[in-house]
Amino acid sequence: MTPVRTAVVTGGASGIGRAIARRLAADGLRVAVFDIAPGETGDALTVDVCDRAQVDKAMATVRERYGPVSVLVNAAGKDGFTRFSDLPFEEWRRIVDINLNGVFHCVQSVLPDMWEGRWGRIVNISSSSTHSGQPFMAHYVAAKSAVNGLTKALALELGPRGITVNAVPPGFIDTPMLRTAEHEGRLGGSIEEHIDRTPVRRVGRPEDIAATCAFLVSEEAGYITGQIIGVNGGRNT
Repeated sequence: MTPVRTAVVTGGASGIGRAIARRLAADGLRVAVFDIAPGETGDALTVDVCDRAQVDKAMATVRERYGPVSVLVNAAGKDGFTRFSDLPFEEWRRIVDINLNGVFHCVQSVLPDMWEGRWGRIVNISSSSTHSGQPFMAHYVAAKSAVNGLTKALALELGPRGITVNAVPPGFIDTPMLRTAEHEGRLGGSIEEHIDRTPVRRVGRPEDIAATCAFLVSEEAGYITGQIIGVNGGRNT
C-alpha cells in the first residue's frame, strides 16, 4: 500500500499555489501551506520563505503534526516591473530573495526528511518568461531562470537517493497577479488579445498547473527528474 505522504506548498494561499494545495489534498496527501499571508487556507502557517528561521520552525511544526515531509512544491513568488536602467539594487535583491533564495531555504530545510526516507518529490514553479524573456522584469526573469538551473543541478545530486526535482514554468495563467498586470497595462495587450495568440485559444487555469504538479509528485513520476515542463498552451515550445 502506498503510504500517505506529507506535502508542503509554499505560496499556497492564493493563485497557482492554492490550486496546487487543493489538488494534492484531494489526491489524499496531507498538505501544509506556507504563505506570508495565509488567510483562511486550510492547514496554513505564516511563513516568509526569505527567512530561514521561519522556514525551519514551520517545517518542524509540520513534522510534529504529520511526520516527515516527502513532497515540496515551491510556488511562492513575486513579480516586479521596473526598467532595468532604473532598477534599484534593493528591489533586485528582494525579487531574487523571494523567487530564488526562498527555494534554497525550503529545499535545504526539507531535505533531511527526504534523504532519510530515500524518497522525495520537489517541484519548483518557475516562469515561462525564462524561455521568452520579458522587458522590465529582468530581476524576476533572472531569478526564475536560476530556479530552472537549480532544478537541474539538484536532480543530478539527489536522484541517487530517490528524490526527484522538476520545474514547471507556467505561461499566461489566470491569477490575481495576471489580472493586476493587465490592469496596470503590463501585458502588452489585453488578456483576450493574448488568448488569440495562444495555440489552444484560452487562458490557462491554476488547475492546469496543479494537475501537472500532482503527476510529478506521484509514484508514477519516479523516472522523471531534472525536467522543465512548460504548461503554457503552446505559447512556448
